[in-house]
Amino acid sequence: MAHRPVIGLALGSGSARGWAHIGVIRALEQQGIVPDVVSGTSIGALVGAALATGHLKVLEQWVRGLKWQDVVALMDFRLTGGGLIGGERLMGFLREGISEKRIEDCRKPFGAAATNLSTGNEVWLRHGPILDAVRASIALPGLFTPVQQEGRLLVDGGLVNPVPVSLCRAMGADVVIAVDLNTDIMARHPMPKPGEAYGRQRKEVEDEGLVDRLSGLLDRLWPSDEAGEDALPSIVEVMARTVNIMSVRISRSRMAGDPPDVLITPRLARIGLLEFHRATEAIEEGRAATGRVADELEGLV
Repeated sequence: MAHRPVIGLALGSGSARGWAHIGVIRALEQQGIVPDVVSGTSIGALVGAALATGHLKVLEQWVRGLKWQDVVALMDFRLTGGGLIGGERLMGFLREGISEKRIEDCRKPFGAAATNLSTGNEVWLRHGPILDAVRASIALPGLFTPVQQEGRLLVDGGLVNPVPVSLCRAMGADVVIAVDLNTDIMARHPMPKPGEAYGRQRKEVEDEGLVDRLSGLLDRLWPSDEAGEDALPSIVEVMARTVNIMSVRISRSRMAGDPPDVLITPRLARIGLLEFHRATEAIEEGRAATGRVADELEGLV
């Protein structure tokens, strides 16, 4: 009897684009492909944790119902602490809705990639509370505050390994399916004009009476549509473009040296860094992207 290879799923970074991972997983299931091991970076670590603990359905139901106001409500803005968002509100929800399991007790092997802010070294989180690993992996510099863990200050794993193929192989995968969320986000999409990308969200925040909760950060995060042509882009726009450049360059380099067996590339450039309320679009594109490589996947079943 032929030995079935151990299938690994490497879920990449990409902030709000990461809900596409859910669509990828659902499409793989329809083709009879269930990963044996899961690795994730940043938002990929969050979705991977839900899969590894058996709570993906809960996560999917939640994100499909998100509105922009819900996203803002989960952001505990601050001016100190190394990031604009503390992350406690988000993690509080995840602890209630997903799992407090330890990684060692998951249904399948799981690992998250993070970065040691002091040394620049890649850190693989394979033990301990799974949501603590997720919180470290999603700590995007400048946005989320860093995480203190075992004497290390950890930030987003996308700084060093945006698509963690190497981690998946180290966990025993014979065949790796990787999901890269950032392949189409640069060349064909110029920097938006000030206020263009987030003008609608700003209006919704104002209409909901949430301005005071942002503690004076509104103009810096989402400039109004009346911003002049010469105005500089917002913090969010600069951060998004910087992260995009970094992720694309590092992903190309890492996967050139350690390519996955199958690469799935959702087309998600239209979804902004913090547009987590656009989950349905992202999920459906994840399904579509998986369908585009169906022939490559057939040999894995």
